[in-house]
Amino acid sequence: MRAWRRPRLAGSGPGARERLRAVALVLPLLVFLGVTFLAPLGTMLLRSVYDPTVADALPETIEALREWDGDGLPPEAAYEAIAGELARAQEARTLGQVAGRVNRLESGLRSAFTRTARNLDEAAAGPWREILAELDPAWTEPTTWHAIRAAGERFTSRHYLNAVDLQRLSDGSIARQPEERRIYVALFWRTLLVSLVITGLCLVLGYPIAHLIAHAPPRRANLLLALVLVPFWTSLLVRTTSWIVLLQTQGVINDLLVTLGLIGDDGRLAMIYNMTGTLVAMTHVLLPFMVLPLYSVMRSIPNVHMSAAASMGATPVQAFRRVYWPQTLPGVGAGSLLVFILAIGYYITPALVGGSSGQLISNMVAYHMQTSLNWGLAAALGALMLAGVLILYLLYDRLVGVERMSLG
Repeated sequence: MRAWRRPRLAGSGPGARERLRAVALVLPLLVFLGVTFLAPLGTMLLRSVYDPTVADALPETIEALREWDGDGLPPEAAYEAIAGELARAQEARTLGQVAGRVNRLESGLRSAFTRTARNLDEAAAGPWREILAELDPAWTEPTTWHAIRAAGERFTSRHYLNAVDLQRLSDGSIARQPEERRIYVALFWRTLLVSLVITGLCLVLGYPIAHLIAHAPPRRANLLLALVLVPFWTSLLVRTTSWIVLLQTQGVINDLLVTLGLIGDDGRLAMIYNMTGTLVAMTHVLLPFMVLPLYSVMRSIPNVHMSAAASMGATPVQAFRRVYWPQTLPGVGAGSLLVFILAIGYYITPALVGGSSGQLISNMVAYHMQTSLNWGLAAALGALMLAGVLILYLLYDRLVGVERMSLG
């Protein structure tokens, strides 16, 4: 009699077990990327458009202001609602957060909120419009209520508007910020220009260094490669402060120039706390990220290619331009992309050596995250930086091709 065999279930067998094993091996990496990259990125993007602080603390006031057409002062119901909600916010210790959010839209309202909430207990019962007007004259200004209504939006685009020096007016139209508050667009352009300049400097300095290492004898190449890697073994803070010692007015470089008679003692060069210091220090920090991809590509190029070009009558310049340079483009692309992306996000080095003229947009992101605590604006600035990098990456892919990029 023919033996009966149990039918094989779909998805069972050696192939299915191998797939499950592969998924199990990759799962820790996926979890790590989700926790350390995707979750913070999603939180940043959400925070840039979502701010429920004022809406949660002043729900009745925001509801009363929805019926206000924006002309003149709001109805008595809005005054009564905010009087009660300011008192409750003070008891809940959330008044400072609410006042800070509204103060970002209309300066001076932080003190108006705190003064009003502090003196509400002493106010007599009566029409709340008159009572609040006596406590602080800001409650008689329509701009105060426009700021409260704008801050009460849970989902808002004002952070992105501020990030590009724009603002939404009380009638809903969009206009440019006052001239004294237009800072972010200029910083974006400065960051882009500085990143491009640093990428160019690293390419000009790193290309001959990588060529020298790739064509040096093994012992000398190892020594040169170790010297290139020295910045990786030194703290970023130590490297940056070392440049402060070298570049300051009474520093080593100026003393040497004075000793050699190239400049006078009263004509010392200002090379620190300005754009010069930023360019020098960041180029030094990022140079290895250009040298290593170039070196890995150059090492794989046979020396006979240049000899063959010379045997066919090409001059050294022609041989380099038509034979050697095209073969190094994958390393050039990889190094340039690495240096450019890292330069856009640097903020410690510009903060220490850049001064007011050497600050980049990343310094403003750090300022809003750590000092002003305007996390929504910081998230919007970071999101715009991310979008800019992605656009440049796609442009690079379209013009050069990411598949030609090589990291060795």
